[in-house]
Amino acid sequence: MSKKQHIVVVGNGMVGHHFVEQLSQSANAEQFEITVLSAEPRLAYDRVHLSEFFAGKSADDLAMTSMDLYQQWQVNFRINAKVDTIDRQGKTLTTQTGEVFSYDKLVLATGSYPFVPPIKGNDNPDCLVYRTIEDLQAISHCASKSKVGVVVGGGLLGLEAANALHHLGLQTHVVEFAPQLMAVQIDKPGGDILRQKIESLGVQVHTNRATTQIVAGDSCRHKLCFSDGEELETDLILFSAGIRPYDQLARQSELDVGERGGIVVNNQCQTSDENIYAIGECALWNNFIFGLVAPGNTMAKVAAEHLQGQSASFTGADMSTKLKLMGVDVGSIGDAHGKTPGSLTYRYEDQVNGVYKAMIVDSEQKKLLGAVLIGDTSEYDSLLQYMLNGIDLPAQPESLILPSNSDKPLLGADALPDTATICSCHNVTKADVITAIDEGAVTLDFIKSCTKASTGCGGCVALLKDVSSNELSCRGVEVKKDICEHFPYSRRELFDLIKIEKITNFNDLMAAHGSGLGCDICKPTAASIFASVWNEYILDKKHQPLQDTNDTFLANMQKDGTYSVVPRIPGGEITPDKLIVIGEVAKQYNLYTKITGGQRIDLFGARKEELPEIWRRLVDAGFETGHAYGKSVRTVKSCVGSTWCRFGVQDSVSMALFIEDRYKGIRSPHKLKFAVSGCTRECAEAQSKDIGVIATENGWNLYVCGNGGMKPRHADLFATDLDDETLIKYIDRVLMFYIETADRLQRTSVWMNNMEGGLEYLQDVVINDSLGLATYLEQHMDSIVGTYQCEWKTTLEDPKALERFKPFVNSDKPDSNIQFVEERGQIRPARPEEKTIAIVVQD
Repeated sequence: MSKKQHIVVVGNGMVGHHFVEQLSQSANAEQFEITVLSAEPRLAYDRVHLSEFFAGKSADDLAMTSMDLYQQWQVNFRINAKVDTIDRQGKTLTTQTGEVFSYDKLVLATGSYPFVPPIKGNDNPDCLVYRTIEDLQAISHCASKSKVGVVVGGGLLGLEAANALHHLGLQTHVVEFAPQLMAVQIDKPGGDILRQKIESLGVQVHTNRATTQIVAGDSCRHKLCFSDGEELETDLILFSAGIRPYDQLARQSELDVGERGGIVVNNQCQTSDENIYAIGECALWNNFIFGLVAPGNTMAKVAAEHLQGQSASFTGADMSTKLKLMGVDVGSIGDAHGKTPGSLTYRYEDQVNGVYKAMIVDSEQKKLLGAVLIGDTSEYDSLLQYMLNGIDLPAQPESLILPSNSDKPLLGADALPDTATICSCHNVTKADVITAIDEGAVTLDFIKSCTKASTGCGGCVALLKDVSSNELSCRGVEVKKDICEHFPYSRRELFDLIKIEKITNFNDLMAAHGSGLGCDICKPTAASIFASVWNEYILDKKHQPLQDTNDTFLANMQKDGTYSVVPRIPGGEITPDKLIVIGEVAKQYNLYTKITGGQRIDLFGARKEELPEIWRRLVDAGFETGHAYGKSVRTVKSCVGSTWCRFGVQDSVSMALFIEDRYKGIRSPHKLKFAVSGCTRECAEAQSKDIGVIATENGWNLYVCGNGGMKPRHADLFATDLDDETLIKYIDRVLMFYIETADRLQRTSVWMNNMEGGLEYLQDVVINDSLGLATYLEQHMDSIVGTYQCEWKTTLEDPKALERFKPFVNSDKPDSNIQFVEERGQIRPARPEEKTIAIVVQD
């Protein structure tokens, strides 16, 4: 048996991990013994989504691998193993702890480090960088004792860092040396629009500013002093002024490095030592450092294939990118600055809505060379394919970026050549997708698992779905949208069957159109449809078995097994008497109390058996359920409007109360949130909601299909200057069209984006009544509104329904595992180490 070749990989970032995956999972894996040395205290994690750490994701959530998986792959690994020296002659390397490893081939995947400008005072304890999970933990700690934060650097990473500080509640500033934001990726007009949109979100931008020193502040802990004499006070300083290749090991071992840094590599990613490879952000290819994950993954694949004797080459990579910065869509494609000789530019700018689009074409207007998209990236995928594949532009190229153009040429899956890149993160082409289908992959999930497409940043999922569905359909394969194994129908088809055939319960639905007993997918989906169509009491005997835990107990279950109580507070308006009742209830039942972002009050820590009496007290005081537990209309946030505010132009509170009263309790495929702002200052944040209403001098502007959450999306302007009646009519139609046609658990934003024609199509259906559904949609809404009931009030009047709130079926004793400790004057769930062991004494 031949001796295995020992491969040592220094660095376990995303690119280093991708190399390990490529080699260890290859057909020739048994030829290699792989050792991974990670300088960090953990194995590879997803840096692309690092900012989601501040949205509640843990280090485990971001992990790309685990010790168990590497052991399964027979990969040796060390964490906290920073390499100190390389002995090229002896083919060994030594870590800072003195551990020595030998290699046959060495792969340097050391990545990059944040550049900290040489500013006097930059070593202050409150001067931080944004690169690792440990960095983020330090930022969170510092932010907890800060009020103001400054990010030095207005590039892509700088704006992500600013978003993090903004979400941590700091007054946030961005300081950029260049005259615009994201100067590398977008042109000057695009930079101006981006700045306008970011400042409208509450982040102040300072461009053309060079920081000379950092000194003690007066009102804050520190002060930035600029070369123009201006100053900026801050508590926290976050440097995000670019990256530098981590090439110290290469320099120490006398490998060739570039004049400005980076380990020089050839097309096979080999350094000046043929036994040493370099991949990712530490590698310098053709005098260029690639600072994105996708090119690094391509390098990793090339190096892995070359080690196996294959003729792979790295020949550069496209640096186009699409992202969302602080909720602002930004796209940059190819030659975004029009530097190509003879190039021409088409521009579209909408300053009112913060949308900017530019297309750079060749001198004959036949080929796309580059593009910039700010505020709306809906054309990104098509434009990228035009550029990457040299596809001829239509006769009127400007039609590709002009809004509301029904004749806009759509670049379908058929038009893409087999070489078209579908997923840039993993370099998956259309041909790779076709090959996966050839080999038996007949579902989208199967294709994802075979090709890895859309498992990186996830930005290509829509294009992947189009290409795979088109290819399967062309082969005569039915592209199923079955909701689950028990029903050969999509949610939309089930909705139509239930409504048209007047089916009112799950047993009849199963008997007529399903098979088996049902599952935790089809049962809650059917329950939601029954509620949307017939609006009966959800805990009725025929509906109760279909509900999930939250709907069963009309409350959100929390991590410790207790429940939250959320009474409806329409528009955030509440009387002192009702406030007193909430306080008395919270005090009586020792509940943790918190004001939510939707202008309501959450009461946490209620035991299941306490819920009926808590709600009896609240219902008697005039409260209704807030439906915080359901996939339904949740909140309608509002400012104080023209009644109190000197800037308000309409009575936003009255409108918010009317809207919440009209749509309260309506069941839908996903939760729904609304807001009404009394002027364009937008204090109610209506543009981040499923339905947003903003007052104008002439009426109301309606925004639709926005959302917060893990993937925030700004709502789109749907119609302007509407009177009250027309506004409600349009909302009725949009909501009912969504409820009837959306997929299971599909947000309004995804629903609209997945419709052919998107916003323009929805406007045509709702405003122009292109499908002739307007009257039907309004009548359906009226029927649901007319049958509203407070589910808790109904439950309190039903002794049978109250029986399910016993803590145990066979005992009235409370659950002893639920324990609390006091923190900041209120309760919180006890951690495992804080719980006292319950001792049961038996007679």
